[in-house]
Amino acid sequence: MSAVPTDHGVASLGEFTFECGQSVPDFEVAYETHGEFDGDNVVLICHALTGSQNVARSPEPEREEGGTGAGQAGQARAWWDDVVGPGKAIDTTEYYVVCANVPGSCYGTTGPASERPADLELREDPDHDRWGTAFPPVQVEDWARAQRRLLDHLGVGRLRAVVGGSVGGMNALEWAKRYPDDVDRVVAIATAGRLDAQCLALDAVARRAIRADADWNGGDYYGDDRPDPTEGLAIARQIGHIMYLSKASMERKFGRRSAGRDSLTREDGDLGLPPEPTAGFFPYREVESYLDYQAEGFGDRFDANSYLYLTRAMDEYDLAAGHGTDADALAAFEGETLLLSFTADWHFTVEQSGSLADAFRDSGVPVAHHVVDSDHGHDAFLVEPEHVGPPVRDFLADGVEGRAVSDEAGGDGDDPRPDSDHAPVHASLFRG
Repeated sequence: MSAVPTDHGVASLGEFTFECGQSVPDFEVAYETHGEFDGDNVVLICHALTGSQNVARSPEPEREEGGTGAGQAGQARAWWDDVVGPGKAIDTTEYYVVCANVPGSCYGTTGPASERPADLELREDPDHDRWGTAFPPVQVEDWARAQRRLLDHLGVGRLRAVVGGSVGGMNALEWAKRYPDDVDRVVAIATAGRLDAQCLALDAVARRAIRADADWNGGDYYGDDRPDPTEGLAIARQIGHIMYLSKASMERKFGRRSAGRDSLTREDGDLGLPPEPTAGFFPYREVESYLDYQAEGFGDRFDANSYLYLTRAMDEYDLAAGHGTDADALAAFEGETLLLSFTADWHFTVEQSGSLADAFRDSGVPVAHHVVDSDHGHDAFLVEPEHVGPPVRDFLADGVEGRAVSDEAGGDGDDPRPDSDHAPVHASLFRG
């Protein structure tokens, strides 16, 4: 398959006022594109919590060695490469794919870790040149508005589709609500119209882990002489990964087994925390080693304040806000929608996707709720491309009548695949 044109950069969009009413004077958005724009083939992809604009592998050698994705791991780099690319489900020889890093993140779009204007008066005067926690509160609505501004900058009007998973799916839903005339099709994967109480609680604990780290210093940890709050961020990351796996997949992958010699040792793991006097008497288990592996180095590629900001945005999102019901919020959308959910995902459940499907139907929107039988939990939307790709591909081409698209409400929700046990122990490395 021949290479397709790619582009990546940072667009300066001038002053940007957030939903909270606060603004930044020189707002920048980091983005990446794949394919050629023909005026009617744009697919906007919305990344998940700690993802980046680098949705697929670039064929350019200099991009791979030292571009925007250099030094990044996991979902920050080519995080959906099995789905996006030449000849793949979202075929970059057919579609012009755009992916942008969201406001508040740390991969080039303006956020807490970005340099602030030198003459800006902050509530406090920290001894560094970053925004820190003086950055305006961010909401999912701001993500969609920033993407619209970027697309205008790129000369793009109407979209063939908006596609997103997890909180990126909320971002995609916001497009149907906020810009109903600008998009033909919406694909919302492993998502919901709002978080439930259990997920809100776990996100709150994750944020408290960051704030409890003495090195967080009220968010003013930038500068060579100030250590980052890596331990608090690592614990927050571990809490997140527990949310991304199902009970069945954790039992299958780890059980109660002790970690082998190839895993991190207890001394290497435990996030540098003080030793537990009785720990030597008990095994260091594979599940502990896995969590330490996931947290190791996360602070090198992600900013703790960004984690606080983005989880707050996810927690705050409510599709029905300002409209009363989800159906009312979606009433102006006249396109088609594909919702994908996974049977063992307790972060964003099948039932929550089913409620979204009902809301679209109540609004008269053609919708298919495609349910995948999987025990991989929330991670499934990233580690099972062979079951995500076909319905997405056929929906982009033919809408809800696509060959590989099924609809639970239509009685065709059975997934014919055999039960899969292919995911490696560290598959969640690719989750945001």
